[in-house]
Amino acid sequence: MNRGNLRRPFKELRRNYVAYSLALPAVLYTFIFGYLTLPYILISFQKFNYKLGIWKSPFVGLDNFEFFFLSDRAWQVTFNTIRLNFLFIVVGTAAALLLAILFTELRGRRFSRIMQSTILFPHFLSWVIISYVLYGFFASNYGLLNQTLDWLGLPQKNWYSEPNYWVPILVAVNVWKEVGISLVIYLAAIAGIDSSLYEAATMDGANRRQQIRYITLPLLMPTVIILSLLALGKIMYGSFDMIYAIIKDNGLLYPTVDVIDTYVFRALRTIGNPAQAMAVGLYQSVVGFILVFGVNMIVRKVSPDNSLF
Repeated sequence: MNRGNLRRPFKELRRNYVAYSLALPAVLYTFIFGYLTLPYILISFQKFNYKLGIWKSPFVGLDNFEFFFLSDRAWQVTFNTIRLNFLFIVVGTAAALLLAILFTELRGRRFSRIMQSTILFPHFLSWVIISYVLYGFFASNYGLLNQTLDWLGLPQKNWYSEPNYWVPILVAVNVWKEVGISLVIYLAAIAGIDSSLYEAATMDGANRRQQIRYITLPLLMPTVIILSLLALGKIMYGSFDMIYAIIKDNGLLYPTVDVIDTYVFRALRTIGNPAQAMAVGLYQSVVGFILVFGVNMIVRKVSPDNSLF
């Protein structure tokens, strides 16, 4: 092997050491919690004993997986997890794209920046705070929504006992909280589009709608695809902090919003077996891995330039 090829990475590190030092915390975090923890996957096939550790605990095969797959609600919570995350991805992406395009069309730069900061702010709120905000809206007796219905002469509803309402509610709340961070990414992508393309389109007689359709959206598609593929990798992971903060242990809402993570948490809160939790986590990871590779293969066949790898 050429020594120059071996020295090249070290030259790159010396030349851009400041940029790489900024990435060091993320690299260390990923290495410690993403790679050093991989041997602990073994406990999903063991009857784990804290005293014996992962190397001496007895193997039990797939017994830990039976805890989840043989339960009467396994497929229901799996469906709920996929449905909610799919809606989060689709609706969130559409909302972020729409807002990004609208903000680029605004003439007032100051107003645009204020609105961008306002939309980004909910991202930094915890789900616990948001759960109390929602309770202020949907509480049975003194909630703002029921008070409004009463003022309009309409019958009040017990929102926390109606499971069918909570899928759109959770989707709307998730979009409201997380659309700001996606908006920042799409605005950055739009800012990177060569302005000469728009100038050429204007000279050819294209209006703003046509410029958005034939320039902005096609050039945003690589960013949309990459973010969607990364989101698909976690489609089997329910937003535990969101669901548990808002729904808590309300069994009336489980049929539509109970996800894998909250189901396993409630089960293990009484059982206390980490091997079963690891088994479910391995199941979620394998499915997410397959989905990312599968969707990326489809993208690579349809549009090779937009695939992730």
